Amino acid sequence: MIPIGTNLPTRRAPWMTYAIILLTLAVWVVVQGAGEDPVLLATTVCNFGMVPGELTHLAPLGQMVPLGYGMGCAVDHNAINLVTPLFSIFLHGSWMHILGNMLFLWVFGRDIEDTMGHFSYLGFYLLCGVVAGMAQIASAPASPVPTVGASGAISGIMGAFLLLYPNVRVKMFFFIILVNIRAWIVLIYWFLLQLFEGIATAGTMGSQVSGGVAVWAHVGGFVTGILLISRFTSRRVLAVPAVRR
Repeated sequence: MIPIGTNLPTRRAPWMTYAIILLTLAVWVVVQGAGEDPVLLATTVCNFGMVPGELTHLAPLGQMVPLGYGMGCAVDHNAINLVTPLFSIFLHGSWMHILGNMLFLWVFGRDIEDTMGHFSYLGFYLLCGVVAGMAQIASAPASPVPTVGASGAISGIMGAFLLLYPNVRVKMFFFIILVNIRAWIVLIYWFLLQLFEGIATAGTMGSQVSGGVAVWAHVGGFVTGILLISRFTSRRVLAVPAVRR
C-alpha cells in the first residue's frame, strides 16, 4: 500500500516540509552524486552515515563491512562520528530509498507542520530523527553497519499524526485501486510491521539492519513522536479532534 495524501485541509503553505524535501534531494544529488558513482555513494554512507559501534566504541577499530563489489567501510574513531546521527537523516542509499521517504514526509508532514508551526516542526523532525538513531544504537550497540535515511525522523511525524488525527482518511494505492483508510489503521499496521520485524531478527545480524532497513530506528522514531507531540503542540489542539470529510 502506498499513501498519496489525506483528506485533511491545511491552513497555510507547508514551506518547511518543502524545504526539508529540497535539502534532502540536494544532498542526494550534490553530495552523493544521485547514486550514479558507486564509490562516491559508498564513501558518503561510510563517512557520514551513523555507525552504532563507532559511537559506542564497541566495534573493533578497523572492522570492515562490505558496501558493494570491492568496497568496504572500516570502523574508525573520527570526531565527525559524533554528529552522524544528525547528518545521516539527510543521506540515502538509493533513488527508491529517498523517493519513498519523501513521499511519506509529503503525505504526513504537511498536516503536522500546519498544526505545530514551521520552526517547531523542524525542531520536532530533527529531534525525532536523532532519537530514532539512538534507538537503533540501543538495538545493536556494537554494530559496524552504517545507517542512513530520513525514515526515523519521518516515523516521528507519523507517530504524531496517529495521536493528533487518528480518524483522518489516508488516500492509499492498494495494487491499482485507490482507497481511503483511517489513519490509525494505516499507521498502527505500519508500526506493527516494524516492531515484529525487529523482534523476529533480534539477536541476529539482521537485528542491526534488517533487510537493509533500520527497523528499530522506525520504532524509536514513532514512539518518540507520540511521546513528544504534547511538548510541541498546545493542549487545545490535542483536545479538539480534527475536522474530517
